[in-house]
Amino acid sequence: MESFRTEIENPLVEKDIIELERKIRLFREGKIDEEKFRSLRLARGVYGQRQPGVQMIRIKLPYGRVTGNQLKRICDVSDKYSTGKLHITTRQDIQIHYVSLDETPQLWADLEKDDVTLREACGNTVRNVTASEVAGIDPNEPFDVTPYADEVFKYFLRNPVCQEMGRKFKMSFSSSDEDTALSYLHDLGFIPKVKAENDQEIRGFKVLLGGGLGSQPRHADTITDFLAIEELIPFIEGVLRIFDRHGERSRRLKARMKFLINEIGIEAFLQLVEEEKKALPYKSYPIDVEDYEASKSLPFPELVKVAEPHDLAYEQWKLTNVIPQKQAGYVAIGVKVLLGDFTTAQARFIADLAQEYANNEIRFTLRQNFLIRDVKEELIPYFYQELKKIGLADYGYNSLGDITACPGTDTCNLGIASSTGIARELEKVIAQEYPQYMRSQDLTIKISGCMNACGQHNMAHIGFQGMSLKAGKAVFPALQVLLGGGNLGDGNGRFADKVIKIPSKRGPQALRVLLDDFAQHQEAGEDFLHYYDRKGQMYFYDILKSLTDTDTLTEEDQVDWGNEDAYKVAVGVGECAGVVIDLVATLLLEAREKLDLSKEAFVEKRWSDSIYHTYAALVNAAKAILLSESKSTNSYANIVNLFDETFVETGKIAIEGTLKDIIYQINQQEPSEAFARSYFEDAGKVFEAISAYREKEVLA
Repeated sequence: MESFRTEIENPLVEKDIIELERKIRLFREGKIDEEKFRSLRLARGVYGQRQPGVQMIRIKLPYGRVTGNQLKRICDVSDKYSTGKLHITTRQDIQIHYVSLDETPQLWADLEKDDVTLREACGNTVRNVTASEVAGIDPNEPFDVTPYADEVFKYFLRNPVCQEMGRKFKMSFSSSDEDTALSYLHDLGFIPKVKAENDQEIRGFKVLLGGGLGSQPRHADTITDFLAIEELIPFIEGVLRIFDRHGERSRRLKARMKFLINEIGIEAFLQLVEEEKKALPYKSYPIDVEDYEASKSLPFPELVKVAEPHDLAYEQWKLTNVIPQKQAGYVAIGVKVLLGDFTTAQARFIADLAQEYANNEIRFTLRQNFLIRDVKEELIPYFYQELKKIGLADYGYNSLGDITACPGTDTCNLGIASSTGIARELEKVIAQEYPQYMRSQDLTIKISGCMNACGQHNMAHIGFQGMSLKAGKAVFPALQVLLGGGNLGDGNGRFADKVIKIPSKRGPQALRVLLDDFAQHQEAGEDFLHYYDRKGQMYFYDILKSLTDTDTLTEEDQVDWGNEDAYKVAVGVGECAGVVIDLVATLLLEAREKLDLSKEAFVEKRWSDSIYHTYAALVNAAKAILLSESKSTNSYANIVNLFDETFVETGKIAIEGTLKDIIYQINQQEPSEAFARSYFEDAGKVFEAISAYREKEVLA
């Protein structure tokens, strides 16, 4: 690990990687609790997979953007440490699989040579900040949201406010009112808006708060139709602080922010955010985009002349995969990637294309594809020719035949049934039997292997969720069919209704029934959602009911799509930032580490960071000693109250005043040098009192 000290210039990154290596070593030596270690590695993008002994690595790519060199670096890492395969996620990340835990620090160090991070790609953190892949080139955008999404990513990366929240936190930036980044299903979603004041154009965002998918989807609330740019970062930080303090930490399935909002109400939540303003390091945070916008330029590559094809395949590809840009004379090329899976050989080829004949920028998309931007119109035939060479010239980008699916039982611990296998079969059905839908972007199919909705099945027009089905003594892979979801634009959306559960092997026939009925009964100009509403949920239950007959199931139906062996339900422990069972000693050690971080931040004059590290140290210490008394806690706020009841009011631990009085100075004081110092001193006294009590109890 010593080489990291010399090869990585950024000291923060170097410290991260060395810390990961140290914690892996301590874990191997049995000095760190397994569950606590899991929390640490998840926050470093290291995720357990279904197969024992190997890890999935999630590479965090803000708003899906990579340069040619970054993509090549990712390829190098995949070839060296993984299988030479890459997977695009629905949050615009890249995942690689079958990586040895012991090799993850060096893997991370290799990625950082081209400024690619793993930090906070998983875990109870701010996950990848997503954005419309057409941001910056969208003819309908009020302005380019890219620099704002980038600033949000940078500001909250390693920010102490969001390192150990009760659950993950997701944000998105759409490029226009079409809301292609799906703001309504995010914890925070932003849609760009402009207004005129004193003959000047003022930029801002429509803000949506509290959305989410999973087994209980919630549509986000519109908080404001216009949040000024300089208020963006302070507002987000306020929201994160309240979620961190009051969010559920015991019941994982109730720990997302949407449940906190349901519990206390949106008005009470926003009131807490308002009360937190005094503690924020910035009351206003202007984001200067002039340098970014001035740096944007269009490429003028050599125009390679090739004969333009005259076949149907090329015309279809041009129709569905070539996207007009607002920059005259340029287009973006959408590359359809089956289930988001492609090889490093293909990726290197794409990187070369983007570097030599486009603008050295590729954006991975929410639908598991990628977009090559700023391509001269004259080069469209050349790009088609080159993409054909590597098998990536399929038409139907973002069409019904472009199905989104999570990895499911291929690698995920939580997968119940195969999502990738059925997705491949459905794409075949559409391409071979319903080719007209390969040109339609008005319908979507999304598939998840379980209820957690990583494949976003419950917001699609047609969704499938992996399940199991018992018939007699046998268990069969099954699919729940969901209908009627969709994005309506400008922060509005619909979640799909659960219609019926069928054996997985009958999924293709279910799709045929739905598409045939739509063709037969669709009224003039009617889209699928209006057709669904007109017919009603029970109508679709009735037309699909014959597919539920278990008397006609065969042994073949027991073999899930893409598998050879009979189906078995094998659900492991989920790693989607689940609740951590902390040992007392580990938590006290972490509290001490956070006090050290507070001291470090103070020396560097980062008063707000120092204060928040102190706050986290106090909470961890209080939680540790409560656990030693078998007291369960479900939020940071609950920890504070329960500590006072259990220890202060009973006289077991003597501190000056109450923990509540001490700890909640955090939102009553400005983040100044004086307060950072006094808060740290107060925390040190509390920590000493708790440590002394713990030592006495252990020796008793």
